[in-house]
Amino acid sequence: MAEQRAIVIGGGIAGLAAAAALIRSGWHVMVLESAPELGEVGAGLAVTVNGARALDAIDAGDRVRRNGCELRPAGTRRADGKWLLRAPASDVSGLSRMIGIHRRKLHEALAESAGGAELVTGARVTAVEPGTVGGESASVTWESSDGSRSATADLLVGADGVRSVTRAALFPGHQLIYSGYSSWRAVITDTVTVDDRFAMLWGPHSEFGALRIGADRVYWYGYVKLPAGHRFADEVGAARDHFASWASDVCTLTEATSPDELIRHDVWHLEEQLPNYVQGRTVLIGDAAHPMLPTLGQGANSALEDGVTLGATVRSDSDLSAGLRDYEGLRHRRTQQLVRRSEQMAGMGAHLGPGIGQWVRNSLLRLTPPSAAHRGGTRIMDWTPPGW
Repeated sequence: MAEQRAIVIGGGIAGLAAAAALIRSGWHVMVLESAPELGEVGAGLAVTVNGARALDAIDAGDRVRRNGCELRPAGTRRADGKWLLRAPASDVSGLSRMIGIHRRKLHEALAESAGGAELVTGARVTAVEPGTVGGESASVTWESSDGSRSATADLLVGADGVRSVTRAALFPGHQLIYSGYSSWRAVITDTVTVDDRFAMLWGPHSEFGALRIGADRVYWYGYVKLPAGHRFADEVGAARDHFASWASDVCTLTEATSPDELIRHDVWHLEEQLPNYVQGRTVLIGDAAHPMLPTLGQGANSALEDGVTLGATVRSDSDLSAGLRDYEGLRHRRTQQLVRRSEQMAGMGAHLGPGIGQWVRNSLLRLTPPSAAHRGGTRIMDWTPPGW
């Protein structure tokens, strides 16, 4: 039997997780990456327990733990720093465990796990044909420095992010819309302001959070309401001004940030979610399939779940149609639930405007038993890779 070939479009978190999992399932894997070099652009993130289980399934978990920081949830605070809801002192379930890590370090761990893949960089995909299970192969065309090239595959994986060319080819009627919010992000040197606890702060149309990702490194984000495409002449100054009246530790972090440490990106999502993720021999994963608001912290973690699940269900020595059907059944409902939960979290948090709504929300949180809030907040993290 000829070796089964999978082509993964995109060498980010979702793409490398899928490549690593598919290699372990017997596929020959090619990864097409549009950037001239394989790497990850961004700041930090928290790997939650579901993401950590996915990493363990592709032998990347231990490296991520070595290069990150173990975190524990602290709860939720008001903009002025006062507590709205404290997390329980202990977590018997272990579902609230997190690892703070730089996105680059996570990407390096995934690249190591996917080391057996054939990597093509500088490949800008221009066309995708999904193929037919039991019939014609899938195909992809890309432009590179040496001209136009194309290849066929038994399996094609669209892991090309929120502005996915693969998704546009398969679902041309599904358009991105601006969320109304943009996110400042920075990694700075800090040894005292932030410890191993993670708490988010909510204010009108804003959220702030900071987490330790190294012995002397802290990642912070500020998620705020802004017009699409807006740019400040002084981004650091704008961030400092926006959070100037917030808690003192927030101001300490923004003041310690230099212009070259700060980035900002607008947050986009689908106007209408996809009815399915599979067409023919082609499957969408990660942000290409289900871009979500960052308010639940599950964008990267759900991408890791996707990649590992794909490798577990679509094996090179098994029926492709059945495997893709299994993948769809396991991932569509799960990820759409995460999309909805991120929207619900935004509605009660960062997207809530000023006025009485803040007072009502804050009062309800203060009345919520920490144990009940913990169970509700961590239940969605209780995911295990297929076959574990």
